[in-house]
Amino acid sequence: MGKYTAALVPLKASIARVRVETSNVRTYYVKLPDGLELPKPGQFNMLYVHGVGEVPISVSDLDEESRVVAHTVRFVGSVTKTFELLREGDLIGFRGPYGIGWPMDAAYGKNIVLVAGGIGLPPLRPVIREVARNRSAVGKLIILYGARTPEDLMFSYEYGDYESIPNTEFYVTVDKPSEGWRGNVGVVTNLIKHVDVDPSESYAFICGPEIMMKFAVRELLKRGFKTNKIYLSLERRMKCGVGLCGHCQMGPYFVCKHGPVFPLWFISRYFWVDQI
Repeated sequence: MGKYTAALVPLKASIARVRVETSNVRTYYVKLPDGLELPKPGQFNMLYVHGVGEVPISVSDLDEESRVVAHTVRFVGSVTKTFELLREGDLIGFRGPYGIGWPMDAAYGKNIVLVAGGIGLPPLRPVIREVARNRSAVGKLIILYGARTPEDLMFSYEYGDYESIPNTEFYVTVDKPSEGWRGNVGVVTNLIKHVDVDPSESYAFICGPEIMMKFAVRELLKRGFKTNKIYLSLERRMKCGVGLCGHCQMGPYFVCKHGPVFPLWFISRYFWVDQI
């Protein structure tokens, strides 16, 4: 078996822990198989449920010492719905890491603005972890997060940790408040008014529904961010993970191979075109 073919063969991996996030989202902590590289923030792995199929899932957390990698899965498709049946100790197929992640090296010494919508927070969570670990390496960190309802918010149990990171601002909003909600109401792009940084010394990382990312980009451009300082994780229609099947093709690029994180200038010709 050649090196390239071997990279497409899933390895057995054990689920070390399962955490319920919302009614239809859980985080699966998977022991990284021997021989595989540790993923970087923004990269994804291919998770295979035996007899069902394979899906690309971004890394939502990473413990380098124990080599346990977290993937937060929403039960929406034929494969992801079967994740609901998986328990601690179960085996899945695992291959990766794939793709190009967030530009952490470029962002060191700069401010970072994170804009996340719904299930878009998990791919940005490793960025928050990285900043917390190397706090002096980055300027101000601003986290803007929105979800449909308070019940749909990801990782609400660790918001206190986000707020305790020095030189960090954290804002959260929901579209439809439940009884007792005392926070912001409205779409996440409304929170961009809180972004008080020098755009020339800042990077913006965005992940969420594409319609939300388009409005977020427009607001950030209005505030002076340049297209080479805005990065988006597209994560759409990825299937093989290596640019082989063409399922995620966007113009001349394959999201799984050339992304899923792209600078806006790189994809602006295609980003604004619906259904491309």
